[in-house]
Amino acid sequence: MLAPLVAVLFFFAAIVAAFGYLRLEEMEREQEAVRRDVEYAQQRVRLRLLERQEELVRLAQQVSNQELDAEQFRNRANVLLNQYPELQGLSWIDERLRLRASQGNPTLALGLAQGATRNGIRPAKPTETENAYALARELRQPIYVQRAASPDGTALLELHLPLHTRTSFAGVVLAEYSLDTLYRYGVPSEVSARYAVSLRDSRGEILAGSSAPRRNRAGPWMGWATHANEYEVPVSPVGNGLVLHAQAYRASLGVIGSGLFWLVGTLSVMTAWMLIANWRHTRRRMQAQQALVLETNFRRAMENSMPTGMRALDLQGRITYVNTAFCQMTGWSERELVGCTAPFPYWPEEDREMLAARLEDELTGRVTPGGFQVRVKRKDGTLFDARIYVSPLIDARGLQTGWMTSMTDITEPNRVREQLYASYERFTTVLEALDASVSVAPLGSDELLFANKMYRLWFSD
Repeated sequence: MLAPLVAVLFFFAAIVAAFGYLRLEEMEREQEAVRRDVEYAQQRVRLRLLERQEELVRLAQQVSNQELDAEQFRNRANVLLNQYPELQGLSWIDERLRLRASQGNPTLALGLAQGATRNGIRPAKPTETENAYALARELRQPIYVQRAASPDGTALLELHLPLHTRTSFAGVVLAEYSLDTLYRYGVPSEVSARYAVSLRDSRGEILAGSSAPRRNRAGPWMGWATHANEYEVPVSPVGNGLVLHAQAYRASLGVIGSGLFWLVGTLSVMTAWMLIANWRHTRRRMQAQQALVLETNFRRAMENSMPTGMRALDLQGRITYVNTAFCQMTGWSERELVGCTAPFPYWPEEDREMLAARLEDELTGRVTPGGFQVRVKRKDGTLFDARIYVSPLIDARGLQTGWMTSMTDITEPNRVREQLYASYERFTTVLEALDASVSVAPLGSDELLFANKMYRLWFSD
C-alpha cells in the first residue's frame, strides 16, 4: 500500500518541481526582456537629453562670448523651445544670481520659470536652484538637478550650464525640462505599450508615467501567484536623481498553465485519496476474510471432530461435500467421492437397486423422518451397517440447493442387539423346556410378564 502512495507523492513532487522550474525559466526570460527594453528606453532618453545638452552648450558658449544680448537670447531660446517640446523654459542668470533673460515654452502655455520674470530681474528663490548654481560655479560643468514641482503639479528637471570668460565665472544658462513631456517623447511607444514605465526620483516617487497595480507578494513559489517583472536603471546624464522604472503588465498566469497545475494537483490528490480508500477497504476485507477463515476453520474443525459422517448432494444427486468422518467410515477419500454420481462406490453390489430407489425417493422429497438403515461397503470390501438421515439443504436466501445426509455406524449396536436377542431366545427355550410352571409378575401386580409352556398349560384360564 505504501509503495503506490509514495509513487503518487513522488509524481506530484516531480510535477510541482517541473512547474516550478518552468515558471522560474519563464520569469528569467521575462526579466531579461524587461531589462533589455528598459535599457533601450534609457538609451533613447539619454540620447535625447545629450542632444538637447549639446544645443544648449552651444547657446551657453555664445552667451559666454557675448555674441547674444537678452533679446537675442530670448529669440534663440524660443526657437529651441519650439523645436524641443520637453524644454519647459530657458533662463539666463548672471554671476550675481540675477535673471538677465528667460523664455517659456508657448506650446505648453506654462509661462515663465519659477523664481524669474520675463522683463524684470530678480533673484532666483528655489533652494535647489541656488545649490545647483553654486555647484555649477564650482565645478565649471553642466549640472542636472531635480527641482520641486510647479504649481500645476508638473515635475521639472533643471540643467545648469556654466558661463565663464577666460578669467571669471559669468553665470549660468538654466534649462528646465518637463519630465512628463520627456517621458512621452523619450520613451518608445512599443516599450510603454508592454510595460508600466515611469520616471522616478531617488526615493522611488513617481515623477512622470504610470505604475502597475501592486502584485501578490506570494511571489513565484506559488503556481497561482503572479510575479512583478520590473527593472529600473538611472538615466545616465542625470545620475541617481532620475531613474527609469518599468514593470510588466500581467494580470494573471496563463489559463493553460494554471489549469494544468491544478488538474495535476487535483488528480494527484484524488489518486492518493483513492489509494488510501482502497487500502482501508482492502484492510477491512482482509479483516473480514481472516474472520471468515477463522469461522470456516472452526466449522471445519467441528465437522471433522464429529463421529457422524456428513454428505451433501446437489439436486441432481451429485456428491458436493463429505466430511472426514464419512471418509473414515467408507475408506474413500474426499477427492474420490466429491463429484461422484449414483451408483456410488460405497454401495454394495447386491443392494444397488434398493439404494438407487432410496436415492430416487430422496431426490423427489420422499424422505423418512426417522431415517433408514442400509449396508455400506468400505473401500477394502468389508460391510458395515449404517443409519442415514436425510434433510433439505437450504442456502442463505431460503432456497433449496440440495440434500444433506448424516450417516451413523450402527454395526456395534446391531451386534449387541443380536446378542441380546440370542440370549433371550436361549433363556426362553430353557424355561419352556422345564417340567415346572414358571411365571414372572411385577411386585404388587397380577399382570404376568412371562409364563412358560407348562404354566400356560396348567393355568390357561
